[in-house]
Order: sequence, then C-alpha cells, then structure tokens
Amino acid sequence: MQNWLITILLSGICIGGGLHKRPVISTAGQSTGKELRDIIGVTHVDGKYCLTNEDFLNEGADQILSLGLRVIKVWFHNPQQKYPFNSKWPKMNSLVEMAKSPYFRELFDKPMTTYILMCFSMGPDAAYWRKGITEEQKMDEQRQFYELAKYLLTTYKGTHKTFILQHWEGDWLIRGNYDRNVDPTPEAINGMIDWLNARQAGVNQARKKVGTDGVRVYHAAEVNRVVDSMKNGKPSMVNTVLPQTELDLVSYSAWDSTIAYPEDPQVFREALDFIAKNMPDSPDFGNHNVYVGEFGMPENKFPAEQIQKIIPNVVTTALDWGCPYIIYWQLYCNELQDSKELIPVHDNNAVRGFWLIRPDGSGAWVWDYLSGLLNSGGKKKYK
Repeated sequence: MQNWLITILLSGICIGGGLHKRPVISTAGQSTGKELRDIIGVTHVDGKYCLTNEDFLNEGADQILSLGLRVIKVWFHNPQQKYPFNSKWPKMNSLVEMAKSPYFRELFDKPMTTYILMCFSMGPDAAYWRKGITEEQKMDEQRQFYELAKYLLTTYKGTHKTFILQHWEGDWLIRGNYDRNVDPTPEAINGMIDWLNARQAGVNQARKKVGTDGVRVYHAAEVNRVVDSMKNGKPSMVNTVLPQTELDLVSYSAWDSTIAYPEDPQVFREALDFIAKNMPDSPDFGNHNVYVGEFGMPENKFPAEQIQKIIPNVVTTALDWGCPYIIYWQLYCNELQDSKELIPVHDNNAVRGFWLIRPDGSGAWVWDYLSGLLNSGGKKKYK
C-alpha cells in the first residue's frame, strides 16, 4: 500500500505561515491539490448546548468555519432531534425535501468544500434489511439515493463542493445491538450487501444521468469493529460485507484502534491497511478510499497528557497513510454524564467532554491543536 499523502507537520507545530493554504504533498513530491483545511473536518450533531441564537445546525457550521476548516459531518436524518435549538424544522417527506429545507440550504451555501451526510432512506427502519431485503425495497432505496444525488449534482453544479452520503457505525447496525461478542448473522450480512449496493447504484445512476460538472457526490459505508477482524478473524463488515460491494468510499469510526490502543499507534495504521485490503478500489480514490469518520477523546474522562499524545498521533498517521478525510468527534459534546441533566447544559462537567468548544464557550485543547495546524490563531472563547 503506497502512501500518497505525507504531512509536512512536525509534532503539530506549524512551520512558517499560512499552512492551511498550502497543498499537502504526495510521496512523489507533487501536490495532491488538497489543502489541510479540506482534509480535516469536524462532526456537528446532537450537541447538548448551544452558544448563540442562530439555528443550531448553522451555528455549528459557522464555528467550524471560524476555526479555518471547510469539511463538516452532519446528520441528514431526523434533524428535528439532532439540531433542535433555535430551529423550527418544516415537515419533510423525502431526502430531496430535506436538502431543500431552509437550514440545509443555508448550510450548503456556506464556503465549505465537503459535506459528509449521515443519511438513511425515508420510510422504513434504518436497518430493515437485517432480515433480508426484497427487490422492491432495493429499487426504492436506489430511487431515493438517485433523487438526492441528482438534486445535489444539479443544484450545486459548478460550486466545486463534494457531498458524501454515508450511514453511521455499520458494525452495530448490522448486529442490531452494541455487543461486540455477537457475530452478524448471514442473513444480515447479505441484506447489508444488497442495501449498500442499492444506495451506491442510485448515486451511480445520478452521476451518469447528470454528470459531475464542478460538483461531486459519493457514497460510503462506515465500519467500526475492525481490530477484532484484523487480529482474530472475527466476522464483521470489513471482511464479510465490503469485499462484496463497489462503493466509492468507506468511513472508519476508529475508536477500536485509537482509544483502545493508546500506546501503540501502529494498530491504527494496520487497521487502515486492513480496511483498504478488503475494500475494492474506486475510480476517484483508488486504493486510498478509506477515510477516518470518527476519532476523538472525551476531555472529562482522559488525562490531558494522553489526549495531547493520541490526537496528534491519529492525525499524522491518517495524513501519512493517505486518508482523504479525517473527521474529529466532535464540535459540542453530545453525551451527558447523567441522563437526568436538563438540556441545554451550561456546566462543563455535565457532559463527557467530546468537544472542541465547551458549554462555557471556552476552546478545548484540541481546538488549539487544530488551530495551530492551520495557523489561524490561538485560543478563542465563544459566548
């Protein structure tokens, strides 16, 4: 596996000015054409606090832009629940209607370069395919993703934006629970293969119909139980589902190789290699069609020294490996310490600490770290 990106960052220190405007350099010494701010991104979903009177979806996007990043991951599913503050969501009966809603239109008009959208088709339960999927269901899945991809390709033609449509952590989705000791059933494996291929077929159909004139729409799966398969041969998405698909990309929610192995960053690199080995190449991304869809550490649960070691290790390893995107989890913390806490919270100790910005408006260490990488300034408060 050749590395096509190498970072020109050493220990998270910016050498010289304007690094976020410089293209990342390939191992062949040539520019990849992508700036660091178009590779590193942040998830904004279900935060338990807000800091302005702006609608919550776009408040978060503006915070990410103020940091200097132009990649965002959001939930394009049940936005009424995930982005409730200062928002009055309209009734939406299709994925296209959701994309046309005022809040998403405002988001898509911002100077972001990449939008990673966690989405499911309208109507059925998200994992209806776990007990098998009919031909009629496959056609409906394809239709909905065709219509959404066609809308995005048409509406944002010439903007040079990229939209990636993906689901959330598939190894939990395929099991129907969070028990790592439970293997996915053969029925669920086959259902997921057909489901993912139907979604991809819809995106492919739209690209063929509309073309890709100054805009890109891709489809991705997301895996999250990789190390057990890599080390012990356990069946999971990566070794039972991905080889039977023809997807554009795969997202890796990388908790099982980053937090689980804090003293051995090589496990994370090996996991990326293992995913790529099982993932068929794609035309636009070749054999580096694996991106980091989630990584992070809760500040209220881990010592600062460990966070300040592991986060830079993940970023530099992913850059060196050649991940096209590296998405931090997340902007505002989405996990309460106590389920009885009233929302929105105001106390930093009321949440676990998955954040760039705390409930009191202060920037976390990771904000400063990313700011240093981008050379866009120091500590910042948001009140």
